[in-house]
Amino acid sequence: MEVPRPVVALITALLAGCAPATAAVGGPPPAGHAPDRLHPVAVRTLTIDPTGPRPLPVTLWYPTEDGRVAPGRFPVVVYSHGLWSLPELHAGLTTRWAAAGFVVAAPTYPHTNLRARTFTRSDVRNQPADGWRLVRHLVRLDAGRADPLAGHLDVGRVAAVGHSAGGFTTAGMFTSGHSARLRAGIVIAGGGLAGSFAGPDAPLLFVHGTADPVVPLSVGRAAYGRAGPPAAFLSVLGQGHGEYLTPGRPGFDQVLATTTDFLRWTLYDDREAVRRLPADALRPGVTALDDRLLPERGRPAVRHRRSAAGHTASNSGRTPR
Repeated sequence: MEVPRPVVALITALLAGCAPATAAVGGPPPAGHAPDRLHPVAVRTLTIDPTGPRPLPVTLWYPTEDGRVAPGRFPVVVYSHGLWSLPELHAGLTTRWAAAGFVVAAPTYPHTNLRARTFTRSDVRNQPADGWRLVRHLVRLDAGRADPLAGHLDVGRVAAVGHSAGGFTTAGMFTSGHSARLRAGIVIAGGGLAGSFAGPDAPLLFVHGTADPVVPLSVGRAAYGRAGPPAAFLSVLGQGHGEYLTPGRPGFDQVLATTTDFLRWTLYDDREAVRRLPADALRPGVTALDDRLLPERGRPAVRHRRSAAGHTASNSGRTPR
């Protein structure tokens, strides 16, 4: 799977100069360091508990080299789709994250996906447990020998990411007592479930369109307010429920750059990525950022979201349709 040239240029700029001088071009990154180049991406599917009461198909995107899984161990990103959606409909982001050095695992939730035989909106409350079932499966897969990804998954460094109902699912994975494997979360056009944002501290990034008619901005802002630092809130100005996740649409480049920086920082300990994140996140008239990721950027005044043009963005939301 190829990544379009404009996106290659964008992600290459994000990766430039981030690896140590000892990193060998073409080889695996040293332990604890993010890749300094893009990888070709492969995609495959598997099903967890195929004969059980809740089978869980999973789509995997992962870095390759010479037709095989790329050398090294790659952090895992669990991506959760929204209502009436499918993992492949989010390939605009997942493919690009995989190219940047992550294994992305996206479950197809049994009762909220686009092709569900019995669609049940309330089943979202059961999806965080599905996410953890996926993490446990990947831990076993990595420890085995039969799967090509065995030995290539850094299952001690996992991020949960999701859009809309998948954002609520992601929040629901951060409950009291959750495994320390879960290092970070990104909630896109979502909010918090009961008991969310508890347990071991983990950085959280929220992404929301300021004119979202489905999940109002106020819902995302309330979830952000409940999340302790480190946290950040990226507003996509004037945008709705997720058009900014489509390559070429306003805000996509900033969302891609911000999420990639965030994942590199939280899963690869890339400090340069978090330092450049505010500049990568902002485009005048397109995006605005609240930033409580680093102590020196966590002053109370950061609650006022300022765009690159210096204007304070609105906190108002809309009533869902």
